[in-house]
Amino acid sequence: MSPSADTYRELTQTVSSRLASLRSSTPEVMKSFSALGHAATASGVLDKKTKELIALALSVAARCDPCIGFHAQTLVKLGATRQEIDETLGVTTYMGGGPSLMYAASAVAAFDEFSRAAAATPPP
Repeated sequence: MSPSADTYRELTQTVSSRLASLRSSTPEVMKSFSALGHAATASGVLDKKTKELIALALSVAARCDPCIGFHAQTLVKLGATRQEIDETLGVTTYMGGGPSLMYAASAVAAFDEFSRAAAATPPP
């Protein structure tokens, strides 16, 4: 995880605020990236949660802590269970070996952190 963040919530907030300058300086690129993300994760033959589980697995494989945070946060919002996370990370570890196992532990920590925060926050 980034040395400037102690938790995945802080990390995702920090990265989001840092991306603001890119949204200002390269608005078309950022809009296009956002549109690509929405299109890629929209429900189709695979539902949105399945696609986010794939995204979490790829985040672990790519060793991207901010990506882990953002996808873990989305999976909590989509109602993913810890068992779904664990099984996804099991396949990720199988395919990626030891380095993926280390980042799988980070993905579990991120999912648990966002789950605790969601449980503590009353629905709107």
